[in-house]
Amino acid sequence: MTARSVLASTLLGVDPPELPVAYLVHVAGLFGINDNRARVALSRMVASGEASTDGAGRYRLAGRLLDRQGRQRASRAGRTGQWSGEWRVVVVTTSGSSAEIRAKRRSALAFARLAELREGIWMRPDNLEVRLDHEVERDSTVLMARPEEDQAELASRLWDVEAWGGRSCRLMRRMADQPPTGPSDLAPGFELSASVLRHLQADPLLPVELLPAGWPGGSLREQYDDWDARYRSILEKWSRTT
Repeated sequence: MTARSVLASTLLGVDPPELPVAYLVHVAGLFGINDNRARVALSRMVASGEASTDGAGRYRLAGRLLDRQGRQRASRAGRTGQWSGEWRVVVVTTSGSSAEIRAKRRSALAFARLAELREGIWMRPDNLEVRLDHEVERDSTVLMARPEEDQAELASRLWDVEAWGGRSCRLMRRMADQPPTGPSDLAPGFELSASVLRHLQADPLLPVELLPAGWPGGSLREQYDDWDARYRSILEKWSRTT
């Protein structure tokens, strides 16, 4: 893992996302990242708007990384609302946008857990509160629809639910095989934790009516909560004694 990824993941894992530089440098040392590299990476994160500092040795997430923490928190909770059978459809109505703007719009729609049916048409079941940024709202029209085709099949075309479920099972096996028991497990556990959290952010959070039998989303979250509590207990003890 790079210095930036270690530092960003460390800040992403605490709430509020703010830590003293001494702690951040200490955690970076788990991965063979020396003090100078860690401090340079922190300075670059501040310069790029991904973090801020109070000038007294504390760093806090900012910008897109702070937005990412919000998505990570929602992904880990996995809460969904009731579903009436309707879908929210976002139709991009603007044209002539630059490649950079189109890429930014696609990322914003994907972060909102919509999937692209065809170019310029994004949709998802209306079981989540969808928040679109100002630019996407300005360039789009939002509609509500009730597809006539089999909705579970539609969902499986929009999201590769089988692949997500398969990777969930592999991650659960890894957590079972790698229970955190001591300081030597901190570095590999850090990477495993990051993998689980990235995977949870790819969960489309579909209504239960559209999920295949035996969907592992709930089991993955429950197992990760237990695994993470054990990991953080070991990390806290290590940080106080080294």
